[in-house]
Amino acid sequence: MATKTVRANGIDIAYTAEGAGPPLVMLHGATSSALEDWSAQRPLFRRAFRLYLVDARGHAGTHWDAANGFDKEMLVADLLGFVDALDLATFHLAGFSMGAMTALTFATRHAERLRTAIICGIDVQREPRTRVAARLMDPGRIEREEPAWAAQLERRHAPVQGFGAWQRLLPAIAADVADQDLLTPAQLRGARVPTLLVYGDRDIFVPVDHAAALHRQLPSARLLVAPDCPHQVMVSQPALFNQAAGTFYRSTEDLARARAGALIPPASAPVADGAAVLDPSVIAVAGSEQRAPHSYHADDPEWWDAWR
Repeated sequence: MATKTVRANGIDIAYTAEGAGPPLVMLHGATSSALEDWSAQRPLFRRAFRLYLVDARGHAGTHWDAANGFDKEMLVADLLGFVDALDLATFHLAGFSMGAMTALTFATRHAERLRTAIICGIDVQREPRTRVAARLMDPGRIEREEPAWAAQLERRHAPVQGFGAWQRLLPAIAADVADQDLLTPAQLRGARVPTLLVYGDRDIFVPVDHAAALHRQLPSARLLVAPDCPHQVMVSQPALFNQAAGTFYRSTEDLARARAGALIPPASAPVADGAAVLDPSVIAVAGSEQRAPHSYHADDPEWWDAWR
């Protein structure tokens, strides 16, 4: 699938579009790319949605030198510019880690634009993620202790960003994690969007009690904590993640369709009880058998068979 670019917020944002159905914008984590982070979701999700897998500025195909600045506010503005450039009035949104912070911040400011949101692996507290990011994203340490990762970062970013660009990007990301404004409880209450929060119980960035605290502050969210799982739930336990996502999309189908029909003022958006917790033990994880291609999408009731 060829990568495209669209001019938005003063840069050329690279993305891959595939599938058919309602729009789903997918944002990746720091140092990665959308195609890599969401690789285990793409085969199923593109049967339901029109996917827009977006590379953040300074990452993979979206050229930007982090020496010229890098922060959360840029990423949120990039997302708004991207969806406006593609005329996506309302859309589903999924974000992981850095992309989840972008998605969550966007939801607090533009809830009426979102049909649903999946937020994976992000915290609204400063620690421990600041301390963890500072260590993990130290280029000198990576070259000494993780040369294979250093080579992977070079392969991922150098073709568009230039040789050694990742060595400027990673410290800029860590600095933003340390300095960015934290979302307040009042701002989080403005994210009146059907939301699925997904965390691993061994996530070194986000302790489980932090995930539970965030869940309590969002007005229309449910929480899944995956057992024996680190930061990247969608990579480490893709079957569980995909089945939980399917359950979420099915249960919010009518509300998502209603939200797509009109821009809903945040004050009047439907609110769930905010207390739903998904127990992984009761989620029937689908087998690995391959299904024949079909043009299912999320507005077609028959599509939901793809999640069973």
